[in-house]
Amino acid sequence: MRAQVLIFLGAPGAGKGTQATEASKEFGIPQISTGEILREAVARRMPLGLAAKAKMEQGELVPDEVVCGIVEDRVSRTDCRNGFILDGFPRTVAQAVFLDDMLERRGLGKPLVVNLQVESDVLLKRLTGRRTCPVCGKIYNIYFSPPRQDELCDVDGTPLQSRADDNEGSIRRRLEAYERQTRPLIDYYRERTLLHETDGNREPPVIARDLAGELRYS
Repeated sequence: MRAQVLIFLGAPGAGKGTQATEASKEFGIPQISTGEILREAVARRMPLGLAAKAKMEQGELVPDEVVCGIVEDRVSRTDCRNGFILDGFPRTVAQAVFLDDMLERRGLGKPLVVNLQVESDVLLKRLTGRRTCPVCGKIYNIYFSPPRQDELCDVDGTPLQSRADDNEGSIRRRLEAYERQTRPLIDYYRERTLLHETDGNREPPVIARDLAGELRYS
């Protein structure tokens, strides 16, 4: 992959985390999840992490400057010197502008941005059908990868759980919010000819295989 920084965009349920994990294995660069590094910053009691925690506890969005600072701290580590993959960042045009400036300062060039396009009915099934075993953590989907016995984990027989916000009304609101917030970001990268569109309706292994081949020469 000629680009040193890879960004995954996509609605909730599009498979960003799954594809970022596969790309990390394929290209040997770390996957950086915004959610994970926010939790780490809070656990380490970093000033930026505590600022983020205060906002989250108040039910407010974490300000761009706080998120950007936490991301910059993470990518300054030695494991990112040859590049990295971002999952969940940037989410706004302001964050994208910050990232462009940071990459230029670090001599990492322009990012390659993958937008996973998934139809809304597929997203709804992926999210409303998601079930997790509270004991072993195995994830199922009642539509696409159901357990052998209805609502019970294949591994340990534990009743499966769904997330409280994985209901159709909540999911539709999340998808609408994503569309409003992220459309300008997609346009931003498309105008700079950095956007790579891919069909995210397919099976994850098929997407990962095709992306690996396409990105290797991008």
